[in-house]
Amino acid sequence: MQVWKFGGTSVGKPERMRSIRSLITEDSTRKIVVLSALSGSTNALLAIGESLKANNDDDAAAKIDALKAHYDTFVSELYATEAGKAAGQQVIESEFSFIRSLAGIKPFTVKQEKELVAEGELLSTQLFQAYLVEEGVASTLLPALDFMRIDADNEPEIQVTEQILGEMLPAHDDKQIIVTQGFICRNPRGEVDNLKRGGSDYTASLIGGAVRADEIQIWTDIDGMHNNDPRIVKNTFPVRELTFDEAAELAYFGAKILHPSTITPARMFGVPVRLKNTMEPAAPGTLIADRPGAPAASGEVFKAVAAKDGITALYIHSTRMLNAYGFLRRIFEIFEKYKTPVDMLATSEVSVSVTIDNTERIQEISDELSAFCTLEEPDYDQTIICIVGNFSADNEGVALKVFKAMENIPIRMISYGGTESNLSLLVHGKYKADALNALNDGLFAR
Repeated sequence: MQVWKFGGTSVGKPERMRSIRSLITEDSTRKIVVLSALSGSTNALLAIGESLKANNDDDAAAKIDALKAHYDTFVSELYATEAGKAAGQQVIESEFSFIRSLAGIKPFTVKQEKELVAEGELLSTQLFQAYLVEEGVASTLLPALDFMRIDADNEPEIQVTEQILGEMLPAHDDKQIIVTQGFICRNPRGEVDNLKRGGSDYTASLIGGAVRADEIQIWTDIDGMHNNDPRIVKNTFPVRELTFDEAAELAYFGAKILHPSTITPARMFGVPVRLKNTMEPAAPGTLIADRPGAPAASGEVFKAVAAKDGITALYIHSTRMLNAYGFLRRIFEIFEKYKTPVDMLATSEVSVSVTIDNTERIQEISDELSAFCTLEEPDYDQTIICIVGNFSADNEGVALKVFKAMENIPIRMISYGGTESNLSLLVHGKYKADALNALNDGLFAR
Protein backbone atom coordinates (compact mmCIF):
# COMPACT_ATOMS: atom_id res chain seq x y z
CA MET A 1 0.00 0.00 0.00
CA GLN A 2 1.10 3.53 -0.75
CA VAL A 3 -0.04 6.90 0.64
CA TRP A 4 -0.39 9.74 -1.88
CA LYS A 5 -1.03 13.32 -0.81
CA PHE A 6 -2.25 16.06 -3.16
CA GLY A 7 -2.12 19.72 -2.17
CA GLY A 8 -4.52 22.56 -2.85
CA THR A 9 -3.11 23.54 -6.25
CA SER A 10 -3.25 19.89 -7.33
CA VAL A 11 -7.01 19.75 -6.68
CA GLY A 12 -7.81 23.42 -7.22
CA LYS A 13 -9.46 23.06 -10.62
CA PRO A 14 -11.77 20.39 -12.08
CA GLU A 15 -9.21 19.40 -14.70
CA ARG A 16 -6.60 18.91 -11.97
CA MET A 17 -8.97 16.69 -10.00
CA ARG A 18 -9.59 14.65 -13.14
CA SER A 19 -5.84 14.27 -13.69
CA ILE A 20 -5.44 13.00 -10.12
CA ARG A 21 -8.00 10.30 -10.82
CA SER A 22 -5.91 9.22 -13.82
CA LEU A 23 -2.71 9.22 -11.76
CA ILE A 24 -4.01 7.13 -8.86
CA THR A 25 -5.59 4.52 -11.12
CA GLU A 26 -2.70 4.06 -13.57
CA ASP A 27 -1.75 0.81 -11.84
CA SER A 28 -3.36 -1.63 -9.42
CA THR A 29 -1.40 -0.46 -6.36
CA ARG A 30 -3.70 0.10 -3.41
CA LYS A 31 -3.53 3.71 -2.24
CA ILE A 32 -4.68 5.95 0.56
CA VAL A 33 -5.20 9.35 -1.07
CA VAL A 34 -4.92 12.39 1.23
CA LEU A 35 -6.36 15.64 -0.10
CA SER A 36 -5.96 19.25 0.98
CA ALA A 37 -8.69 21.85 0.52
CA LEU A 38 -9.13 23.37 -2.93
CA SER A 39 -6.58 26.15 -3.42
CA GLY A 40 -7.83 29.39 -1.90
CA SER A 41 -10.52 27.72 0.20
CA THR A 42 -8.67 27.76 3.52
CA ASN A 43 -7.86 31.45 3.17
CA ALA A 44 -11.48 32.17 2.21
CA LEU A 45 -12.78 30.26 5.24
CA LEU A 46 -10.34 32.07 7.54
CA ALA A 47 -11.56 35.40 6.12
CA ILE A 48 -15.15 34.38 6.87
CA GLY A 49 -14.06 33.57 10.41
CA GLU A 50 -12.42 36.97 10.83
CA SER A 51 -15.64 38.70 9.78
CA LEU A 52 -17.64 36.61 12.25
CA LYS A 53 -15.22 37.34 15.09
CA ALA A 54 -15.64 41.03 14.30
CA ASN A 55 -19.46 40.58 14.38
CA ASN A 56 -19.64 41.70 10.76
CA ASP A 57 -22.36 39.23 9.80
CA ASP A 58 -23.26 40.86 6.47
CA ASP A 59 -19.66 40.71 5.30
CA ALA A 60 -19.39 37.07 6.41
CA ALA A 61 -22.60 36.19 4.56
CA ALA A 62 -21.32 37.81 1.37
CA LYS A 63 -18.05 35.87 1.64
CA ILE A 64 -19.94 32.61 2.23
CA ASP A 65 -22.10 33.25 -0.86
CA ALA A 66 -19.01 33.99 -2.96
CA LEU A 67 -17.28 30.81 -1.84
CA LYS A 68 -20.38 28.71 -2.49
CA ALA A 69 -20.65 30.19 -5.99
CA HIS A 70 -17.09 29.03 -6.62
CA TYR A 71 -17.98 25.51 -5.56
CA ASP A 72 -21.20 25.56 -7.63
CA THR A 73 -19.12 26.32 -10.72
CA PHE A 74 -16.58 23.66 -9.75
CA VAL A 75 -19.30 21.01 -9.55
CA SER A 76 -20.86 22.03 -12.85
CA GLU A 77 -17.49 21.58 -14.57
CA LEU A 78 -16.20 18.47 -12.77
CA TYR A 79 -18.95 15.93 -13.35
CA ALA A 80 -20.04 14.57 -16.73
CA THR A 81 -23.39 13.06 -15.72
CA GLU A 82 -26.53 14.44 -14.14
CA ALA A 83 -26.18 11.89 -11.34
CA GLY A 84 -22.64 13.09 -10.69
CA LYS A 85 -23.66 16.75 -10.67
CA ALA A 86 -26.51 15.96 -8.28
CA ALA A 87 -24.17 14.10 -5.91
CA GLY A 88 -21.67 16.97 -5.98
CA GLN A 89 -24.37 19.57 -5.43
CA GLN A 90 -25.72 17.61 -2.48
CA VAL A 91 -22.27 17.75 -0.86
CA ILE A 92 -22.12 21.51 -1.35
CA GLU A 93 -25.60 22.17 -0.02
CA SER A 94 -24.97 20.05 3.08
CA GLU A 95 -21.59 21.56 3.96
CA PHE A 96 -22.60 25.16 3.28
CA SER A 97 -25.70 24.66 5.40
CA PHE A 98 -23.33 23.72 8.23
CA ILE A 99 -21.10 26.73 7.49
CA ARG A 100 -24.11 29.04 7.76
CA SER A 101 -25.12 27.40 11.03
CA LEU A 102 -21.66 28.16 12.44
CA ALA A 103 -22.07 31.78 11.37
CA GLY A 104 -25.14 32.01 13.58
CA ILE A 105 -23.31 31.03 16.77
CA LYS A 106 -22.52 33.92 19.12
CA PRO A 107 -19.87 34.48 20.25
CA PHE A 108 -17.87 32.97 17.40
CA THR A 109 -15.06 31.17 19.25
CA VAL A 110 -11.86 29.30 18.34
CA LYS A 111 -13.87 26.07 18.46
CA GLN A 112 -16.22 27.28 15.71
CA GLU A 113 -13.31 28.69 13.72
CA LYS A 114 -11.59 25.29 13.62
CA GLU A 115 -14.83 23.63 12.55
CA LEU A 116 -15.18 26.27 9.83
CA VAL A 117 -11.65 25.85 8.49
CA ALA A 118 -12.05 22.05 8.41
CA GLU A 119 -14.78 22.49 5.80
CA GLY A 120 -12.16 22.97 3.08
CA GLU A 121 -10.92 19.39 3.38
CA LEU A 122 -14.39 17.98 4.02
CA LEU A 123 -15.61 19.55 0.78
CA SER A 124 -12.68 18.55 -1.43
CA THR A 125 -12.65 14.90 -0.34
CA GLN A 126 -16.40 14.41 -0.65
CA LEU A 127 -16.43 16.00 -4.10
CA PHE A 128 -13.51 13.83 -5.19
CA GLN A 129 -15.10 10.64 -3.84
CA ALA A 130 -18.34 11.48 -5.69
CA TYR A 131 -16.26 11.92 -8.85
CA LEU A 132 -14.56 8.54 -8.35
CA VAL A 133 -18.00 6.95 -7.97
CA GLU A 134 -19.10 8.58 -11.23
CA GLU A 135 -15.98 7.16 -12.90
CA GLY A 136 -16.62 3.67 -11.54
CA VAL A 137 -13.45 3.55 -9.41
CA ALA A 138 -13.49 1.07 -6.52
CA SER A 139 -13.06 3.61 -3.73
CA THR A 140 -14.31 4.72 -0.35
CA LEU A 141 -14.03 7.78 1.90
CA LEU A 142 -12.67 7.30 5.43
CA PRO A 143 -13.11 10.51 7.45
CA ALA A 144 -9.88 11.63 9.12
CA LEU A 145 -11.94 12.81 12.08
CA ASP A 146 -12.61 9.13 12.82
CA PHE A 147 -8.95 8.16 13.26
CA MET A 148 -6.67 11.21 13.50
CA ARG A 149 -6.08 12.45 17.07
CA ILE A 150 -3.84 14.97 18.83
CA ASP A 151 -3.02 15.05 22.55
CA ALA A 152 -3.10 17.92 25.05
CA ASP A 153 0.26 19.17 23.69
CA ASN A 154 -1.14 19.21 20.12
CA GLU A 155 1.04 16.24 19.20
CA PRO A 156 -0.43 13.50 16.98
CA GLU A 157 -1.26 10.22 18.69
CA ILE A 158 0.07 7.92 16.00
CA GLN A 159 -0.62 4.80 18.08
CA VAL A 160 -4.31 5.71 18.10
CA THR A 161 -4.26 6.25 14.33
CA GLU A 162 -2.49 2.92 13.88
CA GLN A 163 -5.03 1.08 16.02
CA ILE A 164 -8.16 2.61 14.49
CA LEU A 165 -6.97 2.27 10.89
CA GLY A 166 -5.98 -1.32 11.65
CA GLU A 167 -9.60 -1.95 12.58
CA MET A 168 -11.15 0.09 9.73
CA LEU A 169 -9.13 -0.89 6.67
CA PRO A 170 -9.95 -4.64 6.55
CA ALA A 171 -13.61 -3.76 5.96
CA HIS A 172 -12.56 -2.06 2.70
CA ASP A 173 -10.22 -4.69 1.25
CA ASP A 174 -12.22 -4.62 -1.99
CA LYS A 175 -11.40 -0.94 -2.55
CA GLN A 176 -8.31 0.11 -4.49
CA ILE A 177 -8.54 3.79 -3.50
CA ILE A 178 -9.21 5.09 0.00
CA VAL A 179 -9.78 8.84 0.20
CA THR A 180 -9.29 10.88 3.36
CA GLN A 181 -8.69 14.43 4.54
CA GLY A 182 -5.37 16.01 5.34
CA PHE A 183 -4.86 18.64 8.04
CA ILE A 184 -7.92 17.96 10.20
CA CYS A 185 -8.15 15.86 13.38
CA ARG A 186 -9.79 15.74 16.79
CA ASN A 187 -8.33 16.99 20.07
CA PRO A 188 -8.59 15.29 23.51
CA ARG A 189 -12.02 16.88 24.02
CA GLY A 190 -13.30 15.27 20.84
CA GLU A 191 -13.56 18.64 19.11
CA VAL A 192 -12.54 19.30 15.51
CA ASP A 193 -8.96 20.56 15.42
CA ASN A 194 -6.07 20.58 12.98
CA LEU A 195 -2.37 19.91 12.45
CA LYS A 196 -1.74 23.61 11.65
CA ARG A 197 -1.15 25.11 8.21
CA GLY A 198 0.52 22.75 5.75
CA GLY A 199 -0.50 19.82 7.91
CA SER A 200 -1.75 17.66 5.03
CA ASP A 201 1.84 16.55 4.43
CA TYR A 202 1.99 15.59 8.10
CA THR A 203 -1.27 13.65 7.80
CA ALA A 204 0.14 11.64 4.89
CA SER A 205 3.30 10.81 6.81
CA LEU A 206 1.39 9.84 9.95
CA ILE A 207 -0.90 7.56 7.96
CA GLY A 208 2.04 6.13 6.02
CA GLY A 209 3.82 5.28 9.25
CA ALA A 210 0.68 3.92 10.90
CA VAL A 211 -0.07 1.48 8.05
CA ARG A 212 3.63 0.77 7.31
CA ALA A 213 3.19 1.95 3.74
CA ASP A 214 5.62 0.96 1.01
CA GLU A 215 6.02 4.62 0.08
CA ILE A 216 4.58 8.06 0.80
CA GLN A 217 4.23 10.36 -2.19
CA ILE A 218 3.74 14.11 -1.76
CA TRP A 219 2.39 15.60 -5.01
CA THR A 220 2.80 19.35 -5.56
CA ASP A 221 3.28 21.73 -8.49
CA ILE A 222 7.10 21.55 -8.60
CA ASP A 223 9.48 18.78 -9.64
CA GLY A 224 10.81 17.66 -6.26
CA MET A 225 12.86 19.65 -3.80
CA HIS A 226 15.18 22.10 -5.53
CA ASN A 227 18.70 22.98 -4.50
CA ASN A 228 17.56 26.56 -3.79
CA ASP A 229 14.41 28.68 -3.75
CA PRO A 230 13.27 28.92 -7.40
CA ARG A 231 11.11 31.93 -6.57
CA ILE A 232 14.23 33.95 -5.77
CA VAL A 233 17.09 32.20 -7.55
CA LYS A 234 17.44 31.39 -11.24
CA ASN A 235 18.90 28.14 -12.57
CA THR A 236 17.91 25.93 -9.66
CA PHE A 237 17.58 22.18 -10.18
CA PRO A 238 15.83 19.28 -8.45
CA VAL A 239 17.78 17.25 -5.90
CA ARG A 240 17.06 13.62 -6.78
CA GLU A 241 17.98 11.98 -3.47
CA LEU A 242 18.12 13.15 0.14
CA THR A 243 18.48 11.42 3.46
CA PHE A 244 15.82 11.90 6.11
CA ASP A 245 18.21 14.14 8.07
CA GLU A 246 18.94 16.35 5.07
CA ALA A 247 15.28 16.66 4.13
CA ALA A 248 14.29 17.44 7.72
CA GLU A 249 16.85 20.26 7.91
CA LEU A 250 15.67 21.77 4.62
CA ALA A 251 11.99 21.51 5.53
CA TYR A 252 12.48 23.07 8.95
CA PHE A 253 14.61 25.89 7.59
CA GLY A 254 12.23 27.01 4.91
CA ALA A 255 11.96 24.61 1.94
CA LYS A 256 8.30 25.28 1.12
CA ILE A 257 7.63 22.05 -0.77
CA LEU A 258 7.59 19.96 2.43
CA HIS A 259 5.95 20.58 5.80
CA PRO A 260 8.63 20.50 8.55
CA SER A 261 6.91 17.78 10.58
CA THR A 262 6.46 15.40 7.66
CA ILE A 263 9.77 13.60 7.93
CA THR A 264 9.43 12.44 11.55
CA PRO A 265 6.77 9.69 11.23
CA ALA A 266 8.23 8.47 7.93
CA ARG A 267 11.72 8.22 9.42
CA MET A 268 10.35 6.56 12.57
CA PHE A 269 8.92 3.67 10.55
CA GLY A 270 11.43 3.67 7.69
CA VAL A 271 8.90 4.63 5.00
CA PRO A 272 10.48 6.34 1.96
CA VAL A 273 9.00 9.70 0.91
CA ARG A 274 8.89 10.75 -2.72
CA LEU A 275 8.16 14.33 -3.82
CA LYS A 276 6.40 14.43 -7.20
CA ASN A 277 5.00 17.02 -9.62
CA THR A 278 1.36 16.74 -10.72
CA MET A 279 2.17 18.89 -13.77
CA GLU A 280 5.00 16.55 -14.82
CA PRO A 281 4.12 13.13 -13.38
CA ALA A 282 6.82 11.37 -15.41
CA ALA A 283 9.59 13.45 -13.75
CA PRO A 284 11.47 11.46 -11.08
CA GLY A 285 11.05 14.06 -8.33
CA THR A 286 12.99 13.69 -5.08
CA LEU A 287 13.35 10.48 -3.08
CA ILE A 288 13.89 10.80 0.68
CA ALA A 289 15.05 7.56 2.26
CA ASP A 290 16.95 6.21 5.24
CA ARG A 291 20.27 5.45 3.65
CA PRO A 292 23.64 7.17 3.32
CA GLY A 293 23.48 10.45 1.45
CA ALA A 294 23.99 10.27 -2.28
CA PRO A 295 26.29 12.81 -3.95
CA ALA A 296 24.64 16.05 -4.94
CA ALA A 297 23.60 16.42 -8.58
CA SER A 298 26.55 18.78 -9.12
CA GLY A 299 29.04 16.20 -7.88
CA GLU A 300 29.90 18.38 -4.88
CA VAL A 301 29.21 17.78 -1.20
CA PHE A 302 26.53 20.50 -1.17
CA LYS A 303 22.95 19.34 -1.67
CA ALA A 304 20.65 22.34 -1.18
CA VAL A 305 20.02 25.69 0.49
CA ALA A 306 16.90 26.92 2.30
CA ALA A 307 15.97 30.09 4.19
CA LYS A 308 13.77 30.66 7.21
CA ASP A 309 12.39 34.17 7.73
CA GLY A 310 10.92 35.93 10.75
CA ILE A 311 13.81 35.09 13.08
CA THR A 312 14.65 37.04 16.23
CA ALA A 313 18.13 36.93 17.81
CA LEU A 314 18.60 37.31 21.58
CA TYR A 315 21.99 38.18 23.11
CA ILE A 316 22.51 37.10 26.71
CA HIS A 317 25.55 38.18 28.77
CA SER A 318 26.69 37.34 32.28
CA THR A 319 30.01 37.71 34.10
CA ARG A 320 28.58 36.43 37.38
CA MET A 321 27.90 33.05 35.85
CA LEU A 322 31.35 32.69 34.25
CA ASN A 323 32.32 28.99 34.22
CA ALA A 324 29.38 28.24 36.54
CA TYR A 325 27.65 24.92 36.26
CA GLY A 326 24.04 25.08 35.19
CA PHE A 327 24.21 28.42 33.38
CA LEU A 328 22.99 27.04 30.04
CA ARG A 329 20.51 24.76 31.77
CA ARG A 330 18.98 27.73 33.58
CA ILE A 331 18.66 29.68 30.33
CA PHE A 332 17.02 26.85 28.42
CA GLU A 333 14.65 26.02 31.24
CA ILE A 334 13.15 29.47 30.70
CA PHE A 335 12.63 28.83 26.98
CA GLU A 336 11.13 25.45 27.84
CA LYS A 337 8.82 27.02 30.41
CA TYR A 338 7.37 29.30 27.75
CA LYS A 339 7.35 26.60 25.04
CA THR A 340 9.60 28.62 22.76
CA PRO A 341 12.01 26.53 20.66
CA VAL A 342 15.53 27.76 19.91
CA ASP A 343 16.78 27.45 16.33
CA MET A 344 20.44 28.46 16.55
CA LEU A 345 22.91 28.77 19.42
CA ALA A 346 26.33 30.41 19.74
CA THR A 347 28.34 30.65 22.96
CA SER A 348 31.43 32.30 24.37
CA GLU A 349 32.80 32.34 27.93
CA VAL A 350 30.38 34.99 29.12
CA SER A 351 27.74 35.23 26.41
CA VAL A 352 25.06 33.14 24.75
CA SER A 353 23.27 34.09 21.53
CA VAL A 354 20.11 32.26 20.48
CA THR A 355 17.51 32.64 17.75
CA ILE A 356 13.77 32.02 17.99
CA ASP A 357 10.98 32.12 15.42
CA ASN A 358 8.15 32.77 17.88
CA THR A 359 8.16 36.03 19.82
CA GLU A 360 4.80 35.55 21.52
CA ARG A 361 6.42 35.08 24.95
CA ILE A 362 9.56 37.12 24.39
CA GLN A 363 8.70 39.64 27.12
CA GLU A 364 8.24 36.96 29.80
CA ILE A 365 11.44 35.23 28.65
CA SER A 366 13.39 38.50 28.77
CA ASP A 367 12.04 39.36 32.22
CA GLU A 368 13.18 36.05 33.70
CA LEU A 369 16.57 36.12 31.96
CA SER A 370 17.15 39.65 33.25
CA ALA A 371 17.14 38.30 36.81
CA PHE A 372 20.63 36.83 36.28
CA CYS A 373 21.82 38.09 32.85
CA THR A 374 22.26 41.27 30.88
CA LEU A 375 20.33 41.40 27.61
CA GLU A 376 21.08 43.39 24.49
CA GLU A 377 18.23 44.71 22.38
CA PRO A 378 16.94 41.79 20.25
CA ASP A 379 17.59 41.76 16.52
CA TYR A 380 14.30 41.29 14.66
CA ASP A 381 13.67 40.51 10.97
CA GLN A 382 16.56 38.08 10.70
CA THR A 383 16.84 35.11 8.32
CA ILE A 384 18.50 31.75 8.86
CA ILE A 385 20.24 30.42 5.74
CA CYS A 386 20.62 26.65 5.96
CA ILE A 387 23.13 24.84 3.74
CA VAL A 388 22.66 21.06 3.64
CA GLY A 389 25.01 18.41 2.36
CA ASN A 390 27.59 15.81 3.28
CA PHE A 391 29.74 17.75 5.74
CA SER A 392 31.63 14.93 7.42
CA ALA A 393 34.90 15.75 9.17
CA ASP A 394 36.82 14.22 6.26
CA ASN A 395 35.48 16.74 3.76
CA GLU A 396 37.98 19.59 3.61
CA GLY A 397 37.17 23.17 2.77
CA VAL A 398 33.39 23.01 3.30
CA ALA A 399 33.20 26.11 5.48
CA LEU A 400 35.74 27.92 3.30
CA LYS A 401 33.57 27.51 0.19
CA VAL A 402 30.50 28.76 2.03
CA PHE A 403 32.25 31.82 3.48
CA LYS A 404 33.90 32.59 0.16
CA ALA A 405 30.47 32.65 -1.47
CA MET A 406 29.17 34.91 1.33
CA GLU A 407 32.19 37.24 1.44
CA ASN A 408 30.14 40.36 0.58
CA ILE A 409 27.22 39.63 2.94
CA PRO A 410 27.31 40.39 6.70
CA ILE A 411 26.86 37.26 8.85
CA ARG A 412 25.56 37.62 12.41
CA MET A 413 25.76 34.03 13.68
CA ILE A 414 27.15 30.68 12.53
CA SER A 415 26.11 27.14 13.48
CA TYR A 416 28.37 24.35 12.22
CA GLY A 417 29.27 20.94 13.56
CA GLY A 418 26.02 20.06 15.30
CA THR A 419 25.34 17.53 12.58
CA GLU A 420 27.23 16.32 9.51
CA SER A 421 24.52 17.62 7.21
CA ASN A 422 23.88 21.24 8.17
CA LEU A 423 25.70 24.58 8.22
CA SER A 424 23.48 27.53 9.21
CA LEU A 425 24.10 31.26 8.95
CA LEU A 426 22.11 34.15 10.40
CA VAL A 427 21.79 37.29 8.26
CA HIS A 428 19.47 40.26 8.27
CA GLY A 429 16.35 39.59 6.21
CA LYS A 430 17.26 42.33 3.74
CA TYR A 431 20.23 40.22 2.64
CA LYS A 432 18.23 37.04 2.07
CA ALA A 433 17.94 37.20 -1.72
CA ASP A 434 21.59 38.24 -2.10
CA ALA A 435 22.69 35.38 0.15
CA LEU A 436 20.68 32.73 -1.68
CA ASN A 437 21.95 33.89 -5.07
CA ALA A 438 25.55 34.14 -3.84
CA LEU A 439 25.44 30.60 -2.44
CA ASN A 440 23.86 29.30 -5.64
CA ASP A 441 26.65 30.83 -7.70
CA GLY A 442 29.38 29.80 -5.30
CA LEU A 443 28.29 26.26 -4.44
CA PHE A 444 26.27 25.01 -7.40
CA ALA A 445 27.75 26.74 -10.44
CA ARG A 446 27.50 24.44 -13.47
